[in-house]
Amino acid sequence: MKIERNVLIAVVVVALLLGAVLRDQYVLHVAVMVLFYAVLASSLNLLVGYVGEFSLGHTAFLGMGAYTAALCATHFGWPMWLTLPAGGIVAGITGLVVGAITLRLQGPFFVIVTLAFAEVLRLTAMNWIALTNGPMGLAGIAQPAWLAGAGITEAKLFYYYVAVLLLAVTVYLSYRLVYSNAGRAAVAVRENRYVAQSIGIRPLTYALLALGLGAFLTGMAGGFYAHYISFVGPEVFGFPFMLSMIIMVLVGGKGTLLGPLLGALLVTFLEESLREAKELRLSIFGAAVMAVVLFMPRGLMGFLLRRREQRAEAVASIARPESVA
Repeated sequence: MKIERNVLIAVVVVALLLGAVLRDQYVLHVAVMVLFYAVLASSLNLLVGYVGEFSLGHTAFLGMGAYTAALCATHFGWPMWLTLPAGGIVAGITGLVVGAITLRLQGPFFVIVTLAFAEVLRLTAMNWIALTNGPMGLAGIAQPAWLAGAGITEAKLFYYYVAVLLLAVTVYLSYRLVYSNAGRAAVAVRENRYVAQSIGIRPLTYALLALGLGAFLTGMAGGFYAHYISFVGPEVFGFPFMLSMIIMVLVGGKGTLLGPLLGALLVTFLEESLREAKELRLSIFGAAVMAVVLFMPRGLMGFLLRRREQRAEAVASIARPESVA
């Protein structure tokens, strides 16, 4: 617990310090996307890794947050420091309402319903032209006024620090949930729902708490994405975002706070480095992901933790005869 907390603090501090040396526009963009996906993967991990419910509809909350921020900025002139929390709150409330219904389902039924919900929202965004501008999306989302006179590098650096702030909030709230009584109850539900119920734990309550927090954080990330890209379209509800989140959680290691961060870093850089491969990019990327999932089913963090436990056991077995003697 203490080691994980210290590593998480170190990750945020390193991210802050990197802002002082990053000046290349492309590198800054990649760094911003790493932080953005780290927030998304961490929010999904709360439900998948700690409650044990596999959702395919997390992009619903991403889209809700993005469209809320975009509409508040374009129609009401709200600044970004208001639109981001607004996106998170709308997505969080949506998550609680949807979760109160869908979390009563289990297994493939929950997966199918969450996927269908995201698809319904995508179709709504496509066809509600009066509100969302349909397939054309919402463009020209207002940027902070002071960025008008700043260069491209300064603008990207600003969004980089905003992304670091979002990551810090995500890490803090996730840590507080995971190491609280509610987090321990959620893990008990994940391990065995019926045993958890027999000792007085209500699975729906703690699953709903994890889903609500995850939806809030995803909505904040969606609002950030809307301002950073300055455009929101129905594709934010699409499956590619969902697929990236799932891969990052599985590769990094679900059920750990560090796993999604590591997964976001590795997967984002792998995608960028394979752009030159063109048609072979998806095949190479898929093969690399399959290798990790097959040979390290607990993800990279799970593999590292297991190796650490094995070394500790080896040291204990060597020291034991000496202590007896």
